Amino acid sequence: MSLLIFSCVVVAIVAVILISSYNNIVKLRNRYKNAYSQIDIQLQRRYDLIPNLVESAKGYMKHERETLEAVIAARNSAIAASSRAVQNPGDPQAMQQLGNAEASLTGALSRLVAISESYPDLKADRAMSQVMEELSSTENRIAFARQAFNDGVTLYMTVIESFPSNLVANTFNFAPAELLPEAAPEKKAVPHVSF
Repeated sequence: MSLLIFSCVVVAIVAVILISSYNNIVKLRNRYKNAYSQIDIQLQRRYDLIPNLVESAKGYMKHERETLEAVIAARNSAIAASSRAVQNPGDPQAMQQLGNAEASLTGALSRLVAISESYPDLKADRAMSQVMEELSSTENRIAFARQAFNDGVTLYMTVIESFPSNLVANTFNFAPAELLPEAAPEKKAVPHVSF
């Protein structure tokens, strides 16, 4: 009789551990997905500001058509990569594509800002100044959202790789998640421009 009670207690303890592990993994997965949605909101804000930036610059930078077109092309590429990442935040391929697209966009924006330095009337333009200020604020928000997402992914990965949660993760096919890479150091920072 006591062996039966002992067996029932052991089974109950194992069941509680498995259920608790499963629920914890689901909670952490939902947390990093929610953190990605915050990145997506800020990226969309950034993408919406770029046409305003290009329009403000277009009137002054008639001879810099290639630069303006490169910014728009990089924006469109980043939007497409972001759409794929929204479908499955944490997917290694989607995160890498988004990271690469964002690095290209940041580089194109950096070139636009650097070139705009040689146009005094553009630097004095109020609309351009306002868009640049909003874009700078958005870049900071993206950095904070990226950090929250990467923290969430790191915690999720730690749990699904730790015992006994890894048994639950493998049994129920919890996929690994990928961090969102930052832009390469030479492309990361948009030059500070004071108008």
